[in-house]
Amino acid sequence: MEASIAHIDPQWNSCLRMIQNNITRQQYDTWFAPISFVSYDAEGRQLTLCVPSPFIREYIEAHFLKLFRAVLQRVYGPGIRLTYEIQIDATNDIRVDEEATNESTQVAPPQRTVGVNRSPRPLQNLDSQLKADYTFDNFIEGDSNKLPRTVGMAIAQNPRQATFNPLFIYGGSGVGKTHLVNAIGTRLKELHPQLRVLYVSAHLFQVQYTDCVRQNTVNDFIAFYQSIDVLIIDDVQEFAALQKTQLAFFHIFNHLHQNGRQLILTSDRPPMALQGMEERLLTRFKWGLLAEIEQPSETLRRDILRYRVRHDGLNISEDVIEYIAAHVDNSIRDLEGVVNALMAYSVVLNCNIDLALAERVIGRTVGLSKRRAPITVESIIEQTCAYFGQDASDVLSASRKANVVMARQVVMYLAQKHTTLSTTRIGIAVGRRGHATVLHSCQAVTQRMAVDAQFRERVDELEARLRQ
Repeated sequence: MEASIAHIDPQWNSCLRMIQNNITRQQYDTWFAPISFVSYDAEGRQLTLCVPSPFIREYIEAHFLKLFRAVLQRVYGPGIRLTYEIQIDATNDIRVDEEATNESTQVAPPQRTVGVNRSPRPLQNLDSQLKADYTFDNFIEGDSNKLPRTVGMAIAQNPRQATFNPLFIYGGSGVGKTHLVNAIGTRLKELHPQLRVLYVSAHLFQVQYTDCVRQNTVNDFIAFYQSIDVLIIDDVQEFAALQKTQLAFFHIFNHLHQNGRQLILTSDRPPMALQGMEERLLTRFKWGLLAEIEQPSETLRRDILRYRVRHDGLNISEDVIEYIAAHVDNSIRDLEGVVNALMAYSVVLNCNIDLALAERVIGRTVGLSKRRAPITVESIIEQTCAYFGQDASDVLSASRKANVVMARQVVMYLAQKHTTLSTTRIGIAVGRRGHATVLHSCQAVTQRMAVDAQFRERVDELEARLRQ
């Protein structure tokens, strides 16, 4: 079946039909269907086309230049000059003019990425990366998650709807965001097996992008992600201060959204609280639906515990369930941890799971959670300096010693991640530094974590201490 052509210039329509006859339907829909005719100056022999992003222009000229030139010359005649308008901001109809590659220029196609774990998979071997054990069946509904769960099920039923695109789910750590988006993806694959669904963490996306920049395969990276039908990005707040990664994601987002592909994003905070994120991305995050998953109510915590008891065949009485639900109120993750600990203690000690054991386990695992002080810039400075063996006075000073600078940057990174302060306020608290310094520090730490596993482990360990 021929793809639909809705362009107003009959000569350009003829070009599109000839192109369709020489490439696959998927290639046409991905690379040529998004192009729109702008103008043709017969006297100046100049054809102007509009493309949604520089990456589409680059990919066409890297992979289809010979075909494209031949078709244009056949329809418009020899000596045709091609120029593009790049739609860099569809909302405000902002475009940038670019000259097409000269006909004599040799354009070499980029080499395909070959990484196993950190690079995008080839199109024909797409692994959705979904966690199969996270489903709607074991995602217990409550008042705190009813809206995002209901919307997620609606998207799974009809992924081509536009009302909830993108779906931006936010909430604190451990409330079930990752579980829910994986459940949406799993249901989508069940109902629509032909769709290309991909779940990826923001951290892995950034690592992949960094690898592709290093290997000069960014076009392949963009092309891969623009081929996805449903893209799920977890913990999108990790993009903060990563300007180049944000730019790549911006173009991917635009392409997918303009072509009716579904985007599902999660974050630990709403868009308006994401510091270090470009305004045009924040605007797009709010195009669809913002849905919060709140801390689970006591009723929901009881329901989750009862489900675990039935599902795992546990022998836990109702009074123990009531006690756990009343005293473990931070997150669902804490709740799951207590149940796992109870099972382990019961097996090791060869005893029943009773109220006394529940009190003992909760006291050792989450008993201090209610009295835990909030994470502040001051506590981050204290813990970071102690961990890296630096004096707080040095970190707050103008010292440029490598170890001091590293500790200072980690302080700013953790403050941006674990507090609600603006980057300006963080900079003031860390030696009266400016907004740009904080953004640079966050970017430096994130980039080093992406390539230095030992450094990443140390920062993760420091974060664990902050949460204690």
